[in-house]
This record gives sequence, C-alpha cells and structure tokens, in this order.
Amino acid sequence: MGLGMTMTVEQSYGYCRQVARSRAKNFYYSFVLLRKEQRDAMCAVYAFMRYCDDLSDDLEGTTAETMGQWRTDLERALRGEYGEHAVWPAFHDTVQRFKIPHQYFFDMITGVSSDLSPKPVETFADLYQYCYRVASVVGLTIIHIFGFEDPKALELAEKCGIAFQLTNILRDVREDAGLGRMYVPAEDLQRFGVDGRGIAYTPEFLELMKFEAGRARGYYDEAMPLVGMVERRSRASLWALIQIYSRLLRRIEEKQYRVLEGRIRLSTFEKVWVVVEAGTRKLAGAL
Repeated sequence: MGLGMTMTVEQSYGYCRQVARSRAKNFYYSFVLLRKEQRDAMCAVYAFMRYCDDLSDDLEGTTAETMGQWRTDLERALRGEYGEHAVWPAFHDTVQRFKIPHQYFFDMITGVSSDLSPKPVETFADLYQYCYRVASVVGLTIIHIFGFEDPKALELAEKCGIAFQLTNILRDVREDAGLGRMYVPAEDLQRFGVDGRGIAYTPEFLELMKFEAGRARGYYDEAMPLVGMVERRSRASLWALIQIYSRLLRRIEEKQYRVLEGRIRLSTFEKVWVVVEAGTRKLAGAL
C-alpha cells in the first residue's frame, strides 16, 4: 500500500515491479524477455490482479463491501483519480498506453468475488465462466501489451487463459479443498465416482485427474498459434509463459497426479531454462 495520490507514475511502477518480483512465481520469468516499457506494463497489470486475488483469499477480512470499494477505486483510477493504493498511477498509465479495454478488470473483480462465498461448480460451462473471469481476462489484457493485429488472437488468448487456470486448479486441489472450494465440476465428480467432500487418492480420482488434464492440454493445443499472432518482439515472452504452464501440467501428469501430497511445481532452474530457450529461439529466428 502507499499514497497513490502523492506518488509519481515512476514510483508506482517501482512498487509494481517489486510486487511482481516477489509474488509472480511463473509470470515474472517471461517478463524479462520484453522491452522495458512492456515489462513495466506487465508488472502493473500483475500488481492489480495480485491484489484482487489476495482479497479473495482473505476469507475472514474481505467482505462484499471490501470488493465493492475496490471496484469503485478501479472506476476512479480509470478516470485518473488514483486514491491511496500505490498500484493506481502505473496501472492507469498502462491501460491508457496500451489501450486495454476496461471491462477485463471489472470481470476479474467479479470472478474473484465469487471465491468469497464459494458454491459448487455444477458444470464445465460454469467452470469455463469462472476461468474466463479470473484467467482469460489476464490473457486478453497481456496480448494488448504484447501487440497484435489479427482479431482471432483474442479468441486464442481466451483459450490460453482457460488452459492456465485449469492447470492451477489441478495443482491446487488440496489447498482449495482446505478453503472449502471445489472447482472440479460436480458433473465430472459424479461421472468418475469421486466424492468432492473427501478427496482421496483413489483409482477414480486418478481417472478424474487424467480427464481434466486432457481437457487442459486441449486448450494449450488450441492456444499455441497465438504465439505467431503477437508482435514478433513479444513472441519469445509469450512462448516462455505458455511453456512454463504447459510444463507444469506435464509435471503433474508425470507425478501421477499426486497433488494431494504437496504442491507440484517447476524449479527456479527449470523456469530460467525455459527463458534461456525462448531467447535462443528468438535469436535463431524460430520465434
């Protein structure tokens, strides 16, 4: 937090860079492949969305009124009235500079607000809507920072966000259950004979996870042409970002979906290596 009203835009970007460096476990590695203006913009967007997510995770301290105030603060910030949070000057500058549609940010708040009073997800259509609001809008936002001309890029960015969020859901099954949240659709739980009230590593659970992982993999495959649709100088960053999440899904598959025993993740070395590989591909003209 900080006094956004007295903070310069550059100071605000400094705050956002600090948040991204300390909190963006997967996203930040791809940022380094961008030019400074884009890196700063990605950090500003990330800092906004990180705070949204933090609000949704604070089940005791965050109320509907809290989220309503954050929405009001967003409306004001988009008009250039920054208020007190340190993110706003950089956030407003980024939105203006890259002409990012405002609706994406309101959709994000709607999505994370639903986590405050979690309800069973009945169908995949319900899950898709949730994933769109908390993840696809991120993809739609960042391709404006990457730059694109083909309108089809918007559709593929949406699919990319779905793939990322499905991966997160598979990884976080145990943690979400501890918070009383179950994002796997009830229709899938019933289909595979899994009791969502007491998740356990059973053959039925394994088959369910395989099914959901296959669904996520399908969205990665659909989204991959997006890399060739953004501006050439941004392709290495987007390729790295997709690779990090896609390889996380592969790691979950390789670990036989042992997500109930601890969080499965890529090491820092593995993520750095993806960035090195992306840079090498860029130099070779493959991206």
